[in-house]
Amino acid sequence: MAVNEGSINTNNNRGRLLVKCPDKPGIVAALSKFLYDHNSNIIESSQYSSDPEGGTFFIRIEFHSEGLQEKRQVLEDDFKTLASTFSMEYRFTYSDKKKRTAIYVSKEVHCLMELLWEWQSGDLDTELVVVISNHETARPIVESLGIPFYYIPARKDIREQVEEKQIQLMKKYQVDVLILARYMQILTPNFVNHFPNQIINIHHSFLPAFIGARPYERAYDRGVKLIGATSHYVTNDLDEGPIIEQDIERVDHRDRINDLKKIGQQVERRVLARAVKWHLEDRIIVQSNKTIVFR
Repeated sequence: MAVNEGSINTNNNRGRLLVKCPDKPGIVAALSKFLYDHNSNIIESSQYSSDPEGGTFFIRIEFHSEGLQEKRQVLEDDFKTLASTFSMEYRFTYSDKKKRTAIYVSKEVHCLMELLWEWQSGDLDTELVVVISNHETARPIVESLGIPFYYIPARKDIREQVEEKQIQLMKKYQVDVLILARYMQILTPNFVNHFPNQIINIHHSFLPAFIGARPYERAYDRGVKLIGATSHYVTNDLDEGPIIEQDIERVDHRDRINDLKKIGQQVERRVLARAVKWHLEDRIIVQSNKTIVFR
């Protein structure tokens, strides 16, 4: 099985702490003191307050601590008192526990190819454990890298049975993150509810314009001047989940329909790859239907 060089992380003493809580004085000082008291060195820290007077405070801290594997349970147990004091929602993650990722794809493989390249080069810090598709198109690409590939035909009339198979596969492979790399199927509420803030999607940024089929053809007819893409978490509100990343490219009257599609695919590839990378690096905190992204 192919293994990307970046998948072997020799530094097992790094951790991340993400916190969301009501804003008040003393939060940063308390967090810093806690880590200092536990012989931890802060490597990176980013914070944001929605409003210093009665708003919500967000912070991401990356830290190094010798012997972290052995003492992480003590660290987490001791943190509960501090978290209670400041009414914190929080999570710890660790560099030696890579997230396990599944990719869903249909016929168009440009986003899949970008993710595979990023993974092979070590820029996606994840265990890529399975690819699922409702077409056979991507099989040779995926299996050449030693990644399990499952072809599961999907139609509206068998959607529940299909998703039950997919859920079982997610359990089998202990998947943490699901990436919809141009997977052209609508997910049911039952499926989405199994994976809150774990499903990342990509789509063109014409929305809410040109909803439905042939968006590039209709955008060409309308004479658009910008082509874009949006990556977001999937919720039960179709294409309206918390936005992670967006980007655009300018186009003009010389660009034909195929040009627009090609430009759109280029934007989709880089936007999805950035969104996935930030998720894997725990740089995102979801707040209602928005995201705080510590880039």
